[in-house]
Amino acid sequence: MFALKTAPFRHKAEAIAKPVTRWSIGHAIPRVALRAAARRGDLQGRLSVEASGGADLSGLFDEIRSHGAIATTRVGHVSTRHSACKEVLTSDAFKTVRFVPDNPLLNRLVAWSSSGLIHPIEPPSLLASEPPDHTRYRKLVTRVFTARAVEQLRERTQAIADELLDGLDPANPVDLIERYCGLLPVTVISQILGVPAEERDKVLALGGAAAPSLDLGLPWRTFRTVEATLAEFDSWLTLHLGKLRKNPGDNLLSKLIAAREDGVGLTERELKATAGLVLAAGFETTVNLLGNGIALLTRHPGELAKLRAEPELWSNAVDEILRYDPPVLLTGRLSARDTEIGGTRIERGAIVTTVLAGANRDPEIFDDPATFDVGRVNARDHVSFGAGRHYCLGASLARMEGEIGLRSIFERFPDLRPLDGARRRETRILRGFETLPAALA
Repeated sequence: MFALKTAPFRHKAEAIAKPVTRWSIGHAIPRVALRAAARRGDLQGRLSVEASGGADLSGLFDEIRSHGAIATTRVGHVSTRHSACKEVLTSDAFKTVRFVPDNPLLNRLVAWSSSGLIHPIEPPSLLASEPPDHTRYRKLVTRVFTARAVEQLRERTQAIADELLDGLDPANPVDLIERYCGLLPVTVISQILGVPAEERDKVLALGGAAAPSLDLGLPWRTFRTVEATLAEFDSWLTLHLGKLRKNPGDNLLSKLIAAREDGVGLTERELKATAGLVLAAGFETTVNLLGNGIALLTRHPGELAKLRAEPELWSNAVDEILRYDPPVLLTGRLSARDTEIGGTRIERGAIVTTVLAGANRDPEIFDDPATFDVGRVNARDHVSFGAGRHYCLGASLARMEGEIGLRSIFERFPDLRPLDGARRRETRILRGFETLPAALA
């Protein structure tokens, strides 16, 4: 009888303790450790702390690069060398990082506190899975997310951009992140996921709230919002997948549901993971690409003039924006075996941080890398989409949205100029603007 009475209290206590444990191990402890490392002058610690708020990190990139292909710190290994980053990202000696503490107690706490929610950076997400699962999984997804399929979205993306620009009043200042940069990608994502028009506001809200799930060191309140959003998205997606199975439409998610390899398709959890990744990664990174691009082009009127004189440069300009101010700062890999990169020994189990934004400023690859040049011949050599088997599945989509979104707004509002009040996001991995006020005329 006593056990029956205490069970509800135990469940209530666990409902409070488990998320606190998840946040502490996954965000609070790493954040405190990195801040402490930064105070000691550790390069990785400094990178994490100085990245928050969008500070210019080019000096730190150079400092890390001066240590060679791989800089070894008390936190781990880090690189801003283009060649080393590409080698780490493409080598089968490395796999995606999953937080697995060495401490047996922490390991048990991680297992005990697991939410069971689909998460964009946890298996079976393409960002976190490895062969042989990743090979089967990506083969099916790639069959649907083809370059041709993305190109077929081009006309609709242009129509969406035009509709959004029609809704802006040139006489009034506007926050471009809220009214344009955020709405364009989420509306395109709604097309991909087959979301009915009446549910798109919901998907917009979910996309904005789920996007921070890709970041590190989240504050408690943001972490709780992310978890609540992922749970809400999971519930909505269960119903949505059921509707698409009964009435498939001309959208990529319907095609993914039907895709088969040797008679085997994606499981329900894999389908949800793919949809979640499209929502979280496809939303925030494209918002950042558009916002960063608008800010760069208004700060460099000479480059904007080049694009007006030579509109065929817009595609290259998107890659130069991705190189110069990428939406994602870095990614990490775990060494699966003892190996060596650029003469530095990397032991099995060590984490190597590849600083994508730093590799994009490597003077061995890019002449005068601190200069923003929309005509740069090798702009496309950036590593902002990663490399190897985890190369961004949405790269073609992001380039297409970036080209249409940026070209359209500057053609519609040639006198667009930034206003005071622009604010960068206080995130460590994702790099972009939270607000971008502008006058349109």
